[in-house]
Amino acid sequence: MVPEFLDALDFSSSVTGPIFLFLGLGAWLRRIGIINDAFIEIGSRLIFNFTMPTLLFISISKTRLELSAETSLIIFGLVVTVLTWVATEATVRITVPIPADRNVVAQGIFRSNMAVIGLAYCVSAYGNSVLATAALYLGSVIIVLNVLSAVTFGPSLQRRNGPGHILGAVALSPLIIAIALALLVSISGIHLPGLLLQSGEYFGQMTLPLALLCTGAALDFRSLRHNLRNTLLATFGKLFFVPLVFVALGVLFGFQGKDLGILLLMSSAPSAAAGYAMVRTMGGNEALAANITVLTTVGSLLTTTAGLVILKTNGLI
Repeated sequence: MVPEFLDALDFSSSVTGPIFLFLGLGAWLRRIGIINDAFIEIGSRLIFNFTMPTLLFISISKTRLELSAETSLIIFGLVVTVLTWVATEATVRITVPIPADRNVVAQGIFRSNMAVIGLAYCVSAYGNSVLATAALYLGSVIIVLNVLSAVTFGPSLQRRNGPGHILGAVALSPLIIAIALALLVSISGIHLPGLLLQSGEYFGQMTLPLALLCTGAALDFRSLRHNLRNTLLATFGKLFFVPLVFVALGVLFGFQGKDLGILLLMSSAPSAAAGYAMVRTMGGNEALAANITVLTTVGSLLTTTAGLVILKTNGLI
């Protein structure tokens, strides 16, 4: 039993360890002044508009996908995402006394930073071979998460641009467009020129290191002094409830190996930084949103490690 546990611990630490180091490096570089707000803003725009779409496009387009296997994983992810959102909305109505804070807590629980941390977890665990599957899962679930966020912030959105504007922006996002184009290339069997593939791979490979550095640099631990009760509620929901639902139902429906690993790693990702931006735009409790982002980002490293150990020890992944 001890050797199996040590093997599982070594595997899990090899997955979360590099993520922790890059986040810590980003925080340290910010502290000594090498990284500043301008770097974070420009780096984030470069990642989400160019390097990450390139990474996902190249990964999917050069892979001949087994669509039946991918479809079952994606449908499962979509259905369980909606279920966790319903449970979250019902829970915050009971547990969060201030109505204005309910949407902040709810979004902190159901909206995950899968595009950076979740994807980094998957690549760290299984290598680039899992990128295509993880990218399809990511692209599908992100659309639903943004729709649900629009519903959660419905009244605030209606006072500004309206839910239709938000959903339109999601549909036209570079990530979604890149995945759609890559699917067309993959399904049609088109072979891209070697120069384009190699150049795209070089460009895309900067995505995760740069994204993790920017995420680490953007963490502000000073904000944790406020709204502690609601912060802890959202953190528990995000890091314990959501992964438990995904993994338990995943096992029940027969997922195992890499597929179950993807479900754990994507659902274990911390609250999305985009959630903080939305709360700030909507004039909500941005301090609470920042708290949730910081605490779930740090806590995710520990809970994901524990989850991997449990599944690995039991031979499920």
